[in-house]
Amino acid sequence: MVPAAVESATAPDPLVEEFMEFLSVERNVSPRTLINYQHALMTCRTRAPRFTSWENATADDFRAYLFAQMKQQLGRATIRLHFAALRSFYSFLSRRKKWPVNPLLAVQLPKLEKKLPVVLTVNQMGALLDTPAAATTKSKQAPAWAAARDTAILELFYSAGLRLSELVALHVEHIDPYSDTVRVLGKGRKERLCPIGPPAVKAIQEYRQQAGVHTGPLFISKRRSRLSSRAVNDLLKKHLLHSGVPIPATPHKLRHSFATHLLDNGADLRSVQSLLGHASLSTTQIYTQVTIERMKKAYDQAHPRA
Repeated sequence: MVPAAVESATAPDPLVEEFMEFLSVERNVSPRTLINYQHALMTCRTRAPRFTSWENATADDFRAYLFAQMKQQLGRATIRLHFAALRSFYSFLSRRKKWPVNPLLAVQLPKLEKKLPVVLTVNQMGALLDTPAAATTKSKQAPAWAAARDTAILELFYSAGLRLSELVALHVEHIDPYSDTVRVLGKGRKERLCPIGPPAVKAIQEYRQQAGVHTGPLFISKRRSRLSSRAVNDLLKKHLLHSGVPIPATPHKLRHSFATHLLDNGADLRSVQSLLGHASLSTTQIYTQVTIERMKKAYDQAHPRA
């Protein structure tokens, strides 16, 4: 016989399911965010030491859960992600179910360690962008236009600073080659226009001609379906390995590089915030610290009395 507590924890949770539908339909959050939030909520149900029900949970219960996570030596970012999901969930319950108390408001979380984003140098970005076209070996399983597609993807990442979810969601009509812009649907269904440079525009046009992509999803797989986020991650890893760049880059590191290189070359912070689609200027300000650290390093290496 399954113990009652275990059976309750593994049973479907109507409140969580309703919250997931709200996030998906009304907030249009990314599939990755949905997975992370659902995992965080179900982990709390099954592992919080004092959990009985969402309605009866108190601030002390969540403090006990926080303490249990810290004892497991979970990273602060992981803990904060779990509690971000819980806070959002209780805010939803307060609005939709008229629950009078949000116990998470009284729980203080550990501060994040300040880590500067890892970025590629301009030369490293150039080497990465040149890699697909310079490949000497072709996979028998890959279509003939795969190199052109991969070049277009990398150029667009670096030219517009897109998130991975934003790039894979693009349709052909989102690219305007006459105004050199891309229309992006970002977080919270906020739309923005991002300028793209001539190399990216040219790479996208060449890929579309070779692949015969005229409507629908912009970036496609060999089966001509929309390219997945996982496939984009895989192709980036492959080209990074062949480029010789000694950094385990991700699509988000390309976004970091885009922002940092703009600031390095004199772009103002507000413009970079708009291009990245950040809701808060404080989120963008981390890149100014990267730029300052790079200047300090150059100073220390070059100045005779540093």
